This record gives sequence, structure tokens and C-alpha cells, in this order.
Amino acid sequence: MSTTVPEAGTPLQVVIFSLEGKNLAVDILKVQEIIRMVEITPVPKMPPFALGVINLRGRVVPIINLREKLGMPAARPTVKTCIVLIRSGEQLIGFLVDDVAEVLSMPREAIENVEQGPAWVNSELFSGVGKLPDRLLVILETDRLLSKQEEKALHRARPEPAPFGV
Repeated sequence: MSTTVPEAGTPLQVVIFSLEGKNLAVDILKVQEIIRMVEITPVPKMPPFALGVINLRGRVVPIINLREKLGMPAARPTVKTCIVLIRSGEQLIGFLVDDVAEVLSMPREAIENVEQGPAWVNSELFSGVGKLPDRLLVILETDRLLSKQEEKALHRARPEPAPFGV
């Protein structure tokens, strides 16, 4: 059962972003913040979908290539590229998106559960499809974005901060 689809009558607020011209969304409650593109430091032995880590106000945060994770072609960052920082399972991670478009409140009736939807969107990475008058939004299930093994691999690959004064 999906954790993103809200109770009856409760609207779902989502952050809408684009990848390869496709509209995707995440539950706003899972988003910690959105930052502009910063330098990503590569770290040896990270999983293939991981780009490296960033320093977020003293906290080391792994950054994943969401395009690779979703099977999309690679692309160079542009001036609109952002990092969306979300909670996935037990950790904070960031993923690159082409552009963050808006925050939108969607009524429950506009969200189709993926288990009841078409086969092409029936994936553990998606929690639903938002049906808007002018477009469809695939809603990512951030708690299932990484497997437990992938979360552990990211955690192990993060460099430990140096002790104070060293």
C-alpha cells in the first residue's frame, strides 16, 4: 500500500520537477529543501547511480543520478538544474532534476494508484499518477527509491568527517 496517496478528502501537496521533459512529482512532506546545482565530489566505491557527495552546511549528503535510476539518458547539467533533497528511508539524499516547476495541491480524486493504473507505470518507484486537466504527473515513492542494499552502500561510501582540530 502506498504511503503517498492521501486519505479521502485530504489533498496531496507535491513538488513538480522535470526530467527529460517529463513531469514527475514528490510528496512535499518528503522534501527537505531544493538547492541550486553545486559541485559534487566523487567518492570511490559508490554505487553506479551515485554521482558523489555534497557538503550541506557541514553535513555530507550523497547525490544520486535520478536519470540513471529511472533508466533515462544522461544529460549535462544546465543553469536550471537543481538538487532536490529528500528523505529516503533513513537518510537524506539529493537527486538532480532538470528543473523544479512548482508546488501543487492535488485532490485525492485526481490521483490514480499505480496498482490500479496502466502496466507501464506499475513500478515500485511510483506511488501514483496525478491526472491534471493539462498533464499527467508521475508521483515518485521516495521511500522505495533506494533498496536497503543501495542505502547501505551509499552510507558506507560517504567519507567520515575529520575529527575537530585535525
